Amino acid sequence: MSREALIQEAIDTILKYDQQRALQVAKQVLDEGLDPVDILTNGFSVGIRQIGDLFGRGEVFLPELMLSADVMKSVTNALQGALEGKTTGKKGKMIIATVEGDVHDIGKGIVVSLIKTQGIEVIDLGRDVPVSKIIEKAVEVEADIIGTSALLTTTLVEQKKLEDQLKKLGLRERFKTMVGGAPATQRWADRIGADAYGEDAADAVKKALALLER
Repeated sequence: MSREALIQEAIDTILKYDQQRALQVAKQVLDEGLDPVDILTNGFSVGIRQIGDLFGRGEVFLPELMLSADVMKSVTNALQGALEGKTTGKKGKMIIATVEGDVHDIGKGIVVSLIKTQGIEVIDLGRDVPVSKIIEKAVEVEADIIGTSALLTTTLVEQKKLEDQLKKLGLRERFKTMVGGAPATQRWADRIGADAYGEDAADAVKKALALLER
């Protein structure tokens, strides 16, 4: 199967919640020595974004969204070994979390996996994480970057709360901050004072590396 056909197959498995076929695609990627980052970024991740768009338009519902997320997690786990094998020397440390009040972590798993391939140590705090816990952990592990994801417009405010709290505690200059998630935009990042906005997983990797080089 060509790269293009495999990428389309990867997208389709996410859209159809077909875990068995998705894992077969992942196995084929490994068996044929293809780049797992390429297939994750241009295949599975695109499928997740499309599902997210359909959910936003009310064309699919939460159960379908969660099924797609489960497929994505399985694929990421299946490719994890190969992704870690591509890791270069350690460049920095990043905390990542889905903000409090938000139980969705669509896409966060792939962001974590791709950032790890760049030699950045990632501490994933999971979902529905309070700002206080994010800051506490960032201080504890001496993180370079704090990344937060918000999938709902109602939880977006937690990203601003993080910025405000870091300033209040006199810690804002200690960390670089990144925001992402469906309702987040570059304009939002600028408005709240975040250092970067990641439009998707590949963009998040690029922005994280850029922040560490500053």
